[in-house]
Amino acid sequence: MSRIAILVPGKIHDRVLERLKDRFEIIAVAREERLLALDGETAGRIRGVAVSGAFPGAWMDQLPHVEVIASFGVGYDGMDVKRAAEKGIVVTNTPDVLNDEVADTAMGLLLNTIRELPRAEAWLRAGNWKPGTAYPLSRFSLKGRHVGLYGLGRIGLEIAKRLEPFKVKISYHTRSRHADAPYDYHLTLKGLAEAVDTLIAIVPKTPQTHKTIDANILAALGPGGILVNVGRGWTVDEEALSAALASGALGAAGLDVFYDEPTVPAGLLTPENAVLLPHVASASVPTRNAMADLVADNLIAWFEKGAALTPVPETPQKV
Repeated sequence: MSRIAILVPGKIHDRVLERLKDRFEIIAVAREERLLALDGETAGRIRGVAVSGAFPGAWMDQLPHVEVIASFGVGYDGMDVKRAAEKGIVVTNTPDVLNDEVADTAMGLLLNTIRELPRAEAWLRAGNWKPGTAYPLSRFSLKGRHVGLYGLGRIGLEIAKRLEPFKVKISYHTRSRHADAPYDYHLTLKGLAEAVDTLIAIVPKTPQTHKTIDANILAALGPGGILVNVGRGWTVDEEALSAALASGALGAAGLDVFYDEPTVPAGLLTPENAVLLPHVASASVPTRNAMADLVADNLIAWFEKGAALTPVPETPQKV
């Protein structure tokens, strides 16, 4: 009996392939700008997809019998979920397994940004620490800060829990109030930025979040303000941020994500009051292995039990 065919367009974590190869027929193809390089017979045999990155609706249209698309990552903004829903295709993502890692990274990035720890280490490694010398005092401290969370989903809640032992005040802005959240809620992002001195962004890429952190928000945070972004670079107006960092209108920024990755604007590379990471918030071996396992487990569960483990809400969940 022939095995179910699973399409893998482009690169994906090796563990996904290891988990799937003994159960399914793997059809690996290069990632294309437009249509996938598949003949009609092969395309017709594909019933599932394992993918890291975008999967446009045009690709779905090439696969008449695809039932499920398992995406490697918690964000699925590159997935045409509207088209998937129209075609009755279930899309899955990898929530929860990376929450702790991203929240931990957010805290590390926050502390590095406020206390200038990467700069201090570079100063030491350059041989500057000699008798009678000391690294300059950091301008900012986490002590006594008021931290605003732009986004209070699964990861936002984990960040909030980690902030509590630091004895900072915590507030948040989301589209709607969380009834169980013990933090001050602000109806608008501008209102949150005016109330706090530290803003941590952890919102997904949606039309509503495009460049919402703009010059007005940065000005509201002020010269003593700190911005940390571990959500999506899409959320930040990078030109406005570069200008605010250069002029001192914003105190400092810590960024793990950028608007057009892997391109980082020169205006963000130059300022010493910016701490930059190459989108590594979930990039540890244990966490990426757990994400890979969930991709594989979603496909296995779908074809063995008829139900995916972590379907996204926009697509159907039953056969």
